[in-house]
Amino acid sequence: MARYVFITGGVVSSLGKGLASAALGALLQARGFSVRLRKLDPYLNVDPGTMSPFEHGEVFVTDDGAETDLDLGHYERFTGVSARKTDSVSSGRIYSNVLEKERRGAYLGKTIQVIPHVTNEIKDFLAIGEDEVDFMLCEIGGTVGDIEGLPFFEAIRQFAQDRPRGQCIFMHLTLLPYLAASGELKTKPTQHSVKELRSIGIAPDVLVCRSEHPIPEKERAKIALFCNVRPDAVIPAYDLSTIYEAPLAYHRAGLDQAVLDAFGISPAPRPDMSRWEDVMDRLTHAEGEVRVAIVGKYVQLEDAYKSIAEALTHGGMANRVKVKAEWIDAEIFEREDPTPWLQGFHAILVPGGFGERGTEGKIRAAQFAREKGVPYLGICLGMQMAVIEAARNLAGITNAGSEEFDHEAGAKRFTPVVYHLKEWVQGNHKVERKLGDDKGGTMRLGAYSAALTPGSRVAEVYGTTEIEERHRHRYEVDVAYRDKLEACGLVFSGMSPDGRLPEIVEHKGHPWFIGVQFHPELKSKPFAPHPLFAGFIKAAKEMDRLV
Repeated sequence: MARYVFITGGVVSSLGKGLASAALGALLQARGFSVRLRKLDPYLNVDPGTMSPFEHGEVFVTDDGAETDLDLGHYERFTGVSARKTDSVSSGRIYSNVLEKERRGAYLGKTIQVIPHVTNEIKDFLAIGEDEVDFMLCEIGGTVGDIEGLPFFEAIRQFAQDRPRGQCIFMHLTLLPYLAASGELKTKPTQHSVKELRSIGIAPDVLVCRSEHPIPEKERAKIALFCNVRPDAVIPAYDLSTIYEAPLAYHRAGLDQAVLDAFGISPAPRPDMSRWEDVMDRLTHAEGEVRVAIVGKYVQLEDAYKSIAEALTHGGMANRVKVKAEWIDAEIFEREDPTPWLQGFHAILVPGGFGERGTEGKIRAAQFAREKGVPYLGICLGMQMAVIEAARNLAGITNAGSEEFDHEAGAKRFTPVVYHLKEWVQGNHKVERKLGDDKGGTMRLGAYSAALTPGSRVAEVYGTTEIEERHRHRYEVDVAYRDKLEACGLVFSGMSPDGRLPEIVEHKGHPWFIGVQFHPELKSKPFAPHPLFAGFIKAAKEMDRLV
């Protein structure tokens, strides 16, 4: 049965609980243990699938089709363990499940209350798969004291009480603010945060203290005394030059040892940190730099493309170059010539998105890359815009467009080269969707297979002709235009196994121009860069030789 580590946060939000959780998972793996990480979010949305990227950042998609918090991306990138639907839950999902059971009469007419019905639902979620791993790391979103988080805190308190002694511990992340006027680190906010946590029945076993300045030993001793934790369980967490330094930094600070001590695991297996030492060596000993333009529509918030930014870094590590990614609002190219903006870059990436805003700018970015021979990677909508660009400028379909931008008058305003997907095969059954369906969870979501054309560039990049990648979209390139587009040099080099859905396109004769309907960035890791990003950055590096 798994041991549980519950990770909570206090003082302020955005301290890095997800990163600390992911790093701890990597450290436990380095000591030979198996891990799974979970996120419990207090918001009332059923999942983040319908949230604006400006509100919540990117939506991370799992193989089994769950739309989840971006922290699950950190979990996967640091541990290599593929997340599942059962690794993410929100208050909205919990309440929805409880109300569905109530409507079915599952509670036998009882009055439904937060305790025990909501807390029991949370505890049932926590127990899923507990026999599969050595450690289950569960991060509670938000900050202790938030009213919406109270059912989760009560549930983990009960859960730990229900389990045998020593099976659950609590790790609390706080902030030590620095007052420049007095030149002091202040411990009082941490003390109050722990007091708040203890008032609801949870006593932390490990404290992780974020600080911009070194924490003196006397301050650590003070925190230990007033927060009732062992001095060696007060772990400093300083700002890092890269998130991938976190496992090594937390190991030096003693986080993994403090967690194992809290469980009474002694002697602890010796850690093998070679994986993370290699990662840092590749990051800190780059042999050049490439500039990549990311032409998107949510560029004001980098977290909206978090996995893409990290996958580009991984591609740089694979080629021992530093990737300097620069974000450009696609709407600019609807007013201005893209040439002055893009001519200094070694590669161009156009990511996914929803809605018409900025799409004409993305089309112009794809045109620039095609005409100038600049390496191009189009992801999801970025692939669709590349197809529309080729249809307009090469195949003579001058009004080529997408049904996404004009549902009702699509045939009048556009020739719908990209159309709304109404049915597809998932596993052994057919999925059907209508334009008027609810938005949440109604896309083509999760892992699907694709067959690659032997001898194509993508088959060379992947080193195989059969792949499986994660999807998140409602619209597809119409295969009916394949012959006309291929006659102009845009090859459909990856298709769904039944041959109905285009998965990958590439321009013949171009140094490196690939569009993919799926999201390869979701499966990239620092110790296992995704082949497409490794190949993309390699092509950008080759461009550097030509400049």
